[in-house]
Amino acid sequence: MPGVLCCTMRTDRYTKVVLTAIALALTAIACRPFTQPSPVVACVSSSDLFIEPGVQSLRAPDGSRVLLGKVVVDLRSGRVWGFPTGTNSTYPISVNGSSQVPVSKPFLLGKFDLDALDKEP
Repeated sequence: MPGVLCCTMRTDRYTKVVLTAIALALTAIACRPFTQPSPVVACVSSSDLFIEPGVQSLRAPDGSRVLLGKVVVDLRSGRVWGFPTGTNSTYPISVNGSSQVPVSKPFLLGKFDLDALDKEP
């Protein structure tokens, strides 16, 4: 009988050690967000655009049209886009009473050479 008791004590000690190790590992995982919080990131795609406040007069480069609308600058490419609204409103409005949602299609107004900013004079 002493051999059985010794074997049971070893198994019991092994089980306690393993369970303690598991508990410590789970505690470390659970505490990680508090000790090493992940950085907060805003919506990346919208930060690549600058939307000019208010409504501007949009003139096509070829002079074919002049409209009221929003100016949007793509900060990655430097392209300046005009989104016609047709009125002094900051968003497209249906002026003919249509029940369909109006969609403003952009047209290219010009381009900023953003690469030139990195060059020394």
